[in-house]
Amino acid sequence: MKKNFDVGLLLLRVTVALLMLLHGISKIKGGVGGIETAMVKNGLPAFVAYGVYIGEIIAPILMIIGWRTRIASLLVFFTMIVAVYVAHPTDVLKLNDHGASAIELQLLFGIGALALFFMGAGKYALSSKNKWD
Repeated sequence: MKKNFDVGLLLLRVTVALLMLLHGISKIKGGVGGIETAMVKNGLPAFVAYGVYIGEIIAPILMIIGWRTRIASLLVFFTMIVAVYVAHPTDVLKLNDHGASAIELQLLFGIGALALFFMGAGKYALSSKNKWD
């Protein structure tokens, strides 16, 4: 069977980005008040909470369309690092009731985005000629 890395990249890119985008949309509806509180509690400025809109809405949209995917995927990756630091710092080494990592969702989003950073968007993207695609 012939390998088709570009279809695999498209599937990975759209899946990670679409699922992350859904999280971002929920933040639009609910606001960032709780996130601001968590940021301040962890010693970060409250305005950093608005970065959630970049990491969970703008970056995923860029990933879906395949424009500057490497930059967008780095933004998603760092968003997940901040999410673990702020919302799940004590869960890093914990297992949930089913024996899985307590931060498996954050790991899947983060590592999936990091993989896209290293591989790029593939040929099924709006832009694929720039080094940041």
